[in-house]
Amino acid sequence: MWDRNSAVWAATALLAGSLSLGGCATKKFVRQTIEPVSAQVQTHDTRLAGLDKTAADAMARAEAAGKLAEGKFLYSMVLSDDGVHFPTDKYELSAEAQARLQQLVDKLKTDNKNVYVEVQGHTDATGPTDYNYRLGEERADAVRRYLNQQGVALNRIGSVSYGKDLPTAPNNTRAGRAQNRRVVVIVMS
Repeated sequence: MWDRNSAVWAATALLAGSLSLGGCATKKFVRQTIEPVSAQVQTHDTRLAGLDKTAADAMARAEAAGKLAEGKFLYSMVLSDDGVHFPTDKYELSAEAQARLQQLVDKLKTDNKNVYVEVQGHTDATGPTDYNYRLGEERADAVRRYLNQQGVALNRIGSVSYGKDLPTAPNNTRAGRAQNRRVVVIVMS
């Protein structure tokens, strides 16, 4: 016959035994469970660091564009039509582009010398993003140099590259890509 003490003692032993069997995880089990999660966390941290850099770069470009756009818009000129366009991967100014820019220089000299000129470089969507930003910058700088060589003061000319970010035409056709390879010159007071 079981007395009350024996029943309590048996229940305590049974409880202690079941706790000891399920309470401990092995090091191998922990390692197998935690290592894949740690790898995923590291991958996400790396991606977040890259996104932080991209966001900081975009903010810097936006702030530069905002500073340039503080003036009052007067007029603009686009170098991309049939007579004046940039070939793929090129930033040199054609004779037609120089003639169009000379008209702008003449207008700037006669109208008002107290203006600010923003030169925006654009590309089509072919190629890597970083390359397109550099190519847009080279196109804008080519126009900036030409304007300066013709007598427009450098402190009145700013340049910015938008790369492939602001297309004016679809990039899925040859004609659309040609229209997107352009420089926009904005004159502000």
